[in-house]
Amino acid sequence: MIQAQPSKTALRVALRRAAHQIHDAKPLVFEDPLAVRILGAEFAEELKRRRPFSAGFRAFMVARARLAEDTLAAGVSESRVTQYLVLGAGLDTFACRNASAELRVFEVDHPATQAWKQQMLQRAGIVPPQTAHFVAVDFEQDSLRAKLAAAGFDLMQPTVTAWMGVVPYLTLEAFRVTLRVLGRFAEGSVVVFDYAQPREALPEQERLMLDSLSARVAQVGEPLQLFFTPEQLVEELEWLGLRVVEDLDGTALTARYFAGRKDGLMLRGKGGRMCVAAI
Repeated sequence: MIQAQPSKTALRVALRRAAHQIHDAKPLVFEDPLAVRILGAEFAEELKRRRPFSAGFRAFMVARARLAEDTLAAGVSESRVTQYLVLGAGLDTFACRNASAELRVFEVDHPATQAWKQQMLQRAGIVPPQTAHFVAVDFEQDSLRAKLAAAGFDLMQPTVTAWMGVVPYLTLEAFRVTLRVLGRFAEGSVVVFDYAQPREALPEQERLMLDSLSARVAQVGEPLQLFFTPEQLVEELEWLGLRVVEDLDGTALTARYFAGRKDGLMLRGKGGRMCVAAI
């Protein structure tokens, strides 16, 4: 992202989550009663007037959000997870929807994006509960571990980490630095993230789709940089001390979350994948 400016891709993701609440058939894949509200009246009215964005891309946005919160719910139900860490939170609303006094939520994002989000919350009249902690981190200058510790994050408590829409924009070194921190969390911790396959691993039509997406995000200063095949990712995570629990492609995510839908909402293609890794 461009320094000192909020993330434009964060807004695009939020628009797709909100569009799901308005336009897609019930039952929704991902219920978020604050997704439209946080965007404010101007965006909300625009979303109500038209059905924006491709169904396939919107489906991936809601599937990854659902997988992260399903993973969290499973950890909480087993009475082992007391912390939820959202890296690159953007306009994610879970911290404001959290109804459990026992679950602390830590949102980490670039200072410019986080300041913008705070403005959006204030304008929408959304007041985060006391369990919400906002941690501004400039990854070019700050230590994630130190910033989390200063915010009261307990490294000894099992944690679910959601790291959505971030990995493809990182350098390999930034990816490794972050996972070295996450890999030192307490045993029983889990990280959920999405990643993209390299161009050469995709069929021709999906290569063209990737080229188009790459051009669009590069224009707003947030170019795609990092790609893995599933085999490369397993090797990378093992080297960093994590093991893959699930690695889901579009077919697997469609079977889990979109089976039987009549509104055309489903995942298409092999490029975007979801990984659940354990510590």
